Amino acid sequence: MISQTYDPKNLGDLIDRRQDSQKLAVIDLGGEEVPREVTYAALDAAANGVARALSARGFSRGDRVAILAANRSEYLAAYFGIMRAGLVAVPVNFKFPRGTIDFILKDCGARLVFCDPARRDDCPADLPVVCFGAHGAESFDDFLDPGPFDAVVPADREPAMFLYTSGSTGTPKGVVLSHQSHLWVVKTRLAGAPGMAAHRFLIAAPLYHMNALALAKLACAAHATVILLPQFTAAAYVEAIDRYKATWLTAVPPMMAMMLRERELLARTDLSSVELVRMGSAPVSASLMAGIKALLPHAVITNAYGTTEGGPVVFGPHPQGLKQPDTSVGHPHPQVAVRLVDGDDRDAVEGALEMKSPAIMNGYHNRPDLPPPITADGFYKTGDVFRRDENGFYTFVGRTDDMFVSGGENIFPGDVERMLERHPDVAQAAVVPVDDEIKGQKPVAFVIPRAGSTPDPEDIKRFALAHAPAYQHPRFVWFIDRLPLASTNKIDRGALHRDAEARLAQDRKGG
Repeated sequence: MISQTYDPKNLGDLIDRRQDSQKLAVIDLGGEEVPREVTYAALDAAANGVARALSARGFSRGDRVAILAANRSEYLAAYFGIMRAGLVAVPVNFKFPRGTIDFILKDCGARLVFCDPARRDDCPADLPVVCFGAHGAESFDDFLDPGPFDAVVPADREPAMFLYTSGSTGTPKGVVLSHQSHLWVVKTRLAGAPGMAAHRFLIAAPLYHMNALALAKLACAAHATVILLPQFTAAAYVEAIDRYKATWLTAVPPMMAMMLRERELLARTDLSSVELVRMGSAPVSASLMAGIKALLPHAVITNAYGTTEGGPVVFGPHPQGLKQPDTSVGHPHPQVAVRLVDGDDRDAVEGALEMKSPAIMNGYHNRPDLPPPITADGFYKTGDVFRRDENGFYTFVGRTDDMFVSGGENIFPGDVERMLERHPDVAQAAVVPVDDEIKGQKPVAFVIPRAGSTPDPEDIKRFALAHAPAYQHPRFVWFIDRLPLASTNKIDRGALHRDAEARLAQDRKGG
């Protein structure tokens, strides 16, 4: 565990070399051969080899280096090594269409891309590539420059990483996060949970996402062991818990909902090793919480909240030890200032959450058109609406805009609508969310066909899957003659949502 005598200044330098170097850092269930067991000595050496190689190739302080890959141990080595060298790591969502990936790589100014074989063809031809698991000139093993490396000591607020997230404009935004911001996150979380070194953390959420990335750093700093799945499937997740005796699970709620559906597998699986479950990135329903508690009666279940811009440390246990309501995200962390804003009222019982902590982003990269959502007194405006109860517990209510979350992924209706309207038979489209017990919410679409055309719903869905991330495709497509308008002459999304729910209810009745 990080102590007063080990106080890293570089976010890539979290491994405490005073601890047992032969302890397992990662049980890697990705890659070309599985499983692979990676010790802390090996992970540390690989990260140093990345830093040395980048420095030898003439990369300059602050240059951006991207990672486009599924979860694997080399991902963590590259991520740590990039930052050790004083460069900026840019994990990229590989579920984005190739055009969006190209945009991100150009927008961040990436000078090199680390990838895995499955994503090699998504890398632009004009960028050098290092490929995990490959052989020959582009291979990760050949790229490494073995030897010691002294991590660069960053300046105050010096960027460590860019994490790209969609915004209200629909254009991905590079969230600039400093070394100091996420070192504070790691140290604060460690201080709040002693004994982490004994844990085995199961990580299946993608490492380009704050949820997984923050936990991987926490585990490494704690000198714990990470069980790393390349991607989530319910069966693989359940089997990994049993086979590798996972003690700490982190997931978005839909992952847990899908796990609960594996009834036959769960019936013959030993999950008694699980001590803690931390969920975040999407709301947790009361029924889902009840199901997890029934499955894991001896585990502590935590419903957490965080954002890319503001970090994962916002709420925690009640200072007086009061029991947290199942659907609450907790009580404000003692080192984080929060307030609920409703108009001019900055101490509302229900309102838009604003928060202030050392984890808040520097701003958005390369977006002079988009002022960062930071108030004059340093609070980050999350855009999320919460309600505070009489004991000071906070519960998520919804978004201040039309964005909704499906399976932990942010979806903006305008993004999907613009994509659908590129279909030659679509004149206009409107997208709204409907409730889904697995995803939380899922998109459905109302479409006005172009005059003289008779489009097929399944063709519209195939078009969406080909031109956008899979999670954005509308699960149902209904053709209508006109869209309802509100008094402002904007689309009445409330009316469409009611229409969609009524149609689905009718379908469930079989009529």
